[in-house]
Amino acid sequence: MRELLSELRDWHTSGTPFALATVVAVRGSAPRDPGAVMAVSADGTVAGSVSGGCVESDVCEVASEVLATGGPQLRTYGISDEDALGVGLTCGGTLDVLVQPCTTEADRDRLRELVDLVAAGEPVAVATVVAPPASMGARRVVLAGRVSGSLGDEGLDAAVTDDARGLLAQGATASHRYGAHGERRMQDVTVFVQTFAPAPRMLVFGAIDHAAATARIGSFLGYRVTVCDARPAFATRQRFPTADEVVCAWPHTYLASTAVDARTVVCVLTHDPKFDVPLLAEALRTPAAYIGVMGSRRTHADRIARLREAGVDEEGLARLASPVGLDLGARTPEETAVSIAAEIVQHRWGGTGRPLSELTGTIHHTRQPEA
Repeated sequence: MRELLSELRDWHTSGTPFALATVVAVRGSAPRDPGAVMAVSADGTVAGSVSGGCVESDVCEVASEVLATGGPQLRTYGISDEDALGVGLTCGGTLDVLVQPCTTEADRDRLRELVDLVAAGEPVAVATVVAPPASMGARRVVLAGRVSGSLGDEGLDAAVTDDARGLLAQGATASHRYGAHGERRMQDVTVFVQTFAPAPRMLVFGAIDHAAATARIGSFLGYRVTVCDARPAFATRQRFPTADEVVCAWPHTYLASTAVDARTVVCVLTHDPKFDVPLLAEALRTPAAYIGVMGSRRTHADRIARLREAGVDEEGLARLASPVGLDLGARTPEETAVSIAAEIVQHRWGGTGRPLSELTGTIHHTRQPEA
């Protein structure tokens, strides 16, 4: 939904009725994950995507029906060998799309509140009943300190609220099944919980040209990017206009004082022992998802020896992606940034890093569990 904030605000302001289509489940290979959103206004304007083009035309037709009737619909899209060119996913997977109307003032106000929370970076989870049809569309909004809305039963509300807060802490989106009163071992009710956690962080150390390119691609990938360097002449806003923040401080000191979680990626581009060794020793004490380090193989070997002398064990050393990046033959700072970004994506999803043309089987990998 983050990419649709501007359009949704405009439609809210103008009072434009629209339908919101959300991917609520994926089975097999599919181009978009649960939580992907597409909005269709009453005049047929489309924003966002639920499948990368495979089923959008049919979803637009469903949106028109939803706008006309005022009731939500759940559609399942798959593919069969007999109908490979029909409405469905050419990648061979199956996805469920929930299409809901936003036509009344109450609908628009609820969505505007959500849009404002997401835009402000507030952690928020939205739990929506997907099945059974009788209660489809019932919604409960869960924040750190409060909740609003109800799924129709006090016990169900309590169970879903607990699970929503757990998913929010992980930055994960998922569907859960419950009994009608929130029982854990029953499957009468399916609830889709979409979380909007603050953007994950990318910490880039070393204010060099490669850092500027890495900061740009980090922002493109949806990270909140911080560039840090101890040299005032290099750590300037002018040099890093796309970064969310630029910090002038000793890297290891800054890292020890800032928040790092299991979604954070750390890119160390300084390749100077006086910065690298204390910084990496500190980074390896954190739960960071990825720690990439720039430098030649000779620099890497020297760095490893220094880290061992500093007391870093072999398990910690094995966490380092060094030399940083995938082997793309990169030369320029921009190409190197693509190489680094490719390794981050590969690490997150568990891909092989090899050309898809050389592989068989599924193209889209299942999300790796958070550390």
